[in-house]
Amino acid sequence: SSSSSSSPTNTTKPPPTTTSKSSSNSLISLLPPSLKPYAHLARIDKPIGTMLLLYPCCWSTAIAAAPTITPTTTISLATTFGDPTLLLLFTTGSFIMRGAGCTINDLWDAPYDASVSRTRSRPLPNGDLTTHQALGFLTLQTTLGLGVLLSLPHLEYCFWLGAASLPLVVVYPLMKRWMDYPQVVLGLTFNWGAWMGWAATHGSLDSCGGWGVVG
Repeated sequence: SSSSSSSPTNTTKPPPTTTSKSSSNSLISLLPPSLKPYAHLARIDKPIGTMLLLYPCCWSTAIAAAPTITPTTTISLATTFGDPTLLLLFTTGSFIMRGAGCTINDLWDAPYDASVSRTRSRPLPNGDLTTHQALGFLTLQTTLGLGVLLSLPHLEYCFWLGAASLPLVVVYPLMKRWMDYPQVVLGLTFNWGAWMGWAATHGSLDSCGGWGVVG
């Protein structure tokens, strides 16, 4: 007779995979529970967006410092990379405004994010935050961003130049629905800092060929 025994079926489930979103590896895990949804909304655990916003600011600030160097100039970090205070302001502003851009994006996309597996866990579609809470957080973010903008030198010129980028921040999420190349708008938004660094150093894009700094 044939044997009724058979090899046992392996029912052991593989261990869950870990990702960079794991709370044990995330900066967000260090925050109080009440603040974690806001941190997720601002994507503070994904610094690449902040870096992409900051790099053009630092790059143009360093380039703008070069015309001030003369044969008698003492070479230092400031003359090589630009004013440290200015770079600190740009770093702070990039962190704040990148987070504001993420908040705006999620406010626009909340009705759709709940239907997409990649985004349904975000604070708005999953119910961790309400629209009113997100709008309040956005108000705080933009107020802090305004404080950074008002701290820049050559205030009037830098204020209007910086404010001119806000429409791009607001409409980028909509471009994903209206055009085939929304990254063109995103790229312009991220690289606006290439003008800001020059303007904050010289007070105008007309001086020393500032308009061409992005070339």
